[in-house]
Amino acid sequence: MFPAESLPEIAFLGRSNVGKSSLINRLTGVKGLARTSSTPGRTQAVQFYRVDGKWHFVDLPGYGYAKVPKEFAKTWKGLIESYLTGRGSLGLCVLLIDSRRGWMEMDLELRRWLDHRKLPYLVVATKFDKLKTQKERASLMAALREHRPGAEPLTFSAITGQGAREIWQAITKTRINNNRML
Repeated sequence: MFPAESLPEIAFLGRSNVGKSSLINRLTGVKGLARTSSTPGRTQAVQFYRVDGKWHFVDLPGYGYAKVPKEFAKTWKGLIESYLTGRGSLGLCVLLIDSRRGWMEMDLELRRWLDHRKLPYLVVATKFDKLKTQKERASLMAALREHRPGAEPLTFSAITGQGAREIWQAITKTRINNNRML
């Protein structure tokens, strides 16, 4: 079902329309590599993108609201769990949170699931440019830290590219498969 495990994998997870594909496009510098849409639920399969011959970026279907039949959306959960629990080459999960909404119950459920399985993950607040005041930004960051003490969340804007460099730094510092560097 999935391709052979030939390279370290970075999985992008989050609600439908949170910006997973936009982040992949910005990080790779290839506009349109991962399909984006304003309609939630466009990514309907696990998509693998080879990046610089060093990694596979893996775009997973979103959870939550999506304009697809409910039965179809339910199958995504099994597909995502199958991927996350069965890949020895999975080095890092990037959990995306919409800055305008903060942690939602489904995000917290996924965070607990990742913690329980001891899968390494990074929290990235997307659409950070949509928060206009310093007070809004500070409030969001405090809320993100509250549910993951000791781990600093990163911020990202697909429009400005803000945060892309810091996300790349976090990816390249991740250790996987017996402490081999990515």
